[in-house]
Amino acid sequence: MALMNLSRFILEEQRRFKEATGDFTIILEQIAFASKIIAREVNKAGLVNILGSLETQNVFGETQQKLDVFANQKMIEALEHIGKVCAMASEEVETAIEIPSKYQKGKYVVVFDPLDGSSNIDVNVSIGTIFGIFRKKEEECLLVDNLLQKGRDLIAAGYVVYGSSTMFVYCAGSTVNGFTLDPSVGEFLLSHPNIKTPQKGNIYSVNEANSNKWDKKVREYIETLKSEGYTSRYIGSLVSDFHRNLLKGGVFLYPADEKNKKGKLRLLYEAFPLSYIVEHAGGASCDGTIDILDKVPQTLHDRTPLIIGSKHEVDLFKKVMVS
Repeated sequence: MALMNLSRFILEEQRRFKEATGDFTIILEQIAFASKIIAREVNKAGLVNILGSLETQNVFGETQQKLDVFANQKMIEALEHIGKVCAMASEEVETAIEIPSKYQKGKYVVVFDPLDGSSNIDVNVSIGTIFGIFRKKEEECLLVDNLLQKGRDLIAAGYVVYGSSTMFVYCAGSTVNGFTLDPSVGEFLLSHPNIKTPQKGNIYSVNEANSNKWDKKVREYIETLKSEGYTSRYIGSLVSDFHRNLLKGGVFLYPADEKNKKGKLRLLYEAFPLSYIVEHAGGASCDGTIDILDKVPQTLHDRTPLIIGSKHEVDLFKKVMVS
């Protein structure tokens, strides 16, 4: 079988739509380009002065890692000048990111977590980038309103895993496809076509150190999984845990607890894109009661509980919570 790189794959997908202008293709290619730059720095992080934290904090009061700031800047630089994006939002930036006046604005909105799990880089654990793409709303719409769209309005989403290999996974309304970076040629090559997550798995991923703060129903759910022979696998890097479960089946959960009553994960930058991916791969996600993609963010940095993975495990969580 002939090798298929990411650019060719996106172009062939574009040809299926007569109304396509190529704008969307350019956005995806630029995100892929930024991820190659980030991967390069991640892979040599121990050799240059890019490990560790800064004295600055992000909007959540979390200490920023040097790689967080680097990855955020590279994502912005890759997208702001192409004339296809009208606004961006990042987990690392408090307000909406405007396109500089010297650049043309386009009809798409991009949201991203530039480097999920970056605190793990010091110990060589896989980390990642997560992104989602919306269409622009009405012409007179406020900048922030273009960004506060519900998950069902996403037209594409994806993530990049920086691990033993660098992998770019995305979906644009149909199938979920994965591309692995071949460093010898600098190209993402199709390695995982038409990803389908198992309907039922045997892995659960959760930080059980928080169990004393959970609702008793959440504890009941975990005990049910244990009694059915499930295996615990928790990396503590959302992209890595999600990616493993997407391929092998299972569930990742970060439920609400006494400390984080509204959940901890970011709705716009983490939960929406990954929920979009998992649904198109045959899985499901919810916040405990409603599907994640049906939620509407009220602010750029809303948090949410997240239960995501194979359909059987997510449906079981819902049943336990209402029992």
